[in-house]
Amino acid sequence: MLDALDKKIICMMQDEFPLVENPYQEIADKIGISEDELLKRLTSYKETGKIRKMGAVLRHREVGYRSNALCLWIVPKERLEEIGSFMAKNPEISHCYDRVVVPDWQYNLYTMVHAHSREECKEIAARLAEKTGLTEYTMLFSVKEWKKTSMRYFHDEHK
Repeated sequence: MLDALDKKIICMMQDEFPLVENPYQEIADKIGISEDELLKRLTSYKETGKIRKMGAVLRHREVGYRSNALCLWIVPKERLEEIGSFMAKNPEISHCYDRVVVPDWQYNLYTMVHAHSREECKEIAARLAEKTGLTEYTMLFSVKEWKKTSMRYFHDEHK
């Protein structure tokens, strides 16, 4: 369970990372704890699985990745774990989820592919289909980006 300090730390870590000589000290100062306490808690979150990683977010459109597609796959139930694991490990896929099927929508695995063009997205999906032996899939290309932010689990009330 997370206490109030944990929530405050996570809230602060969701902000832009300070580009200064001692960024963790700056964050700790804003929270009102020592840098050592901050680092101990972050290490604990990682070790206990509360966080997976901390990293940079690439603004893909600004570096030339102008196309993306949600690829929807029909995967036999007995192969879902195998195929899902394969897709999740693939560096060309940013998101990978299995979903419950409904009568008129049998797609059960969803992956997101980013590329420089629609053609490149199609090539990636075709290559993935070939490697997995999947033949039933469709691609939904983004038309307009309305919102793109990282999830924020704790908000300003914890600052």
